[in-house]
Amino acid sequence: MHTKTLKTGIRVQRYFIYLAYDGTNYHGWQIQPNGISVQECLMKALSTFLRRDVEVIGAGRTDAGVHASLMVAHFDHEDVLDTVTVADKLNRLLPPDISVYRVRQVKPDAHARFDATARTYKYYVTTAKYPFNRQYRYRVYGSLDYERMNEAARTLFEYIDFTSFSKLHTDVKTNICHISHAEWTKMEGEDTTWVFTIRADRFLRNMVRAIVGTLLEVGRGKLTVEGFRKVIEQQDRCKAGTSAPGNALFLVNVEYPEDIFSEETKKSVLSTLLPEGGEC
Repeated sequence: MHTKTLKTGIRVQRYFIYLAYDGTNYHGWQIQPNGISVQECLMKALSTFLRRDVEVIGAGRTDAGVHASLMVAHFDHEDVLDTVTVADKLNRLLPPDISVYRVRQVKPDAHARFDATARTYKYYVTTAKYPFNRQYRYRVYGSLDYERMNEAARTLFEYIDFTSFSKLHTDVKTNICHISHAEWTKMEGEDTTWVFTIRADRFLRNMVRAIVGTLLEVGRGKLTVEGFRKVIEQQDRCKAGTSAPGNALFLVNVEYPEDIFSEETKKSVLSTLLPEGGEC
């Protein structure tokens, strides 16, 4: 059993929560002064169940309207919890657009944000007007050159400073990120839908949406691959394209080293958490 001791002498356990949410009705993950957030809803549900105030720390913060098919957050509790019961009770307390897959005990110093080694996002675009997925796709008009867009996306691997794709006036100390995957692929079974998958050790505020918006400029022929490269090198947000809408963006995975988990839960759980197919 992994515990830590607070200054008060109380020994506590730390737990990871694996959850999903439809971000349509939320002002992002992080608690906001003038709008409801996913973090706030999760904290209220935990506090109701545990009958005390509970702080929840997420693996990152998605913007308003952005979704997550897999987000990870952690919380502490003084007593050992039945993790299956916690997940069940939370799902009863949470609104229909937030779902908990699983709760796992981790080592006392494990951190949902700082211990994450990689995060993966997917962005969906479509040329079809279809009323049942309009909340989760960005409809584009005209044809796009996905081959050229992928050529431009591959240049992302050559750089680590992505100031050009960062929201202005943020409180981050560095704009350095290491991108390990960036590719447009046609969605299986949907000829009119393409998905952009990007994986990195960390992401800046608004980064994925800014990259997608600029790649769409490449796909429309308004920006060359070399021009895309120059956008990165200029390190100026004003040089990049307009950010793509948040409703088509999903956080789909957060990765951690195995040594932060309890011995009985070290095996990867992603395949058991997500529905068959692993995508929204």
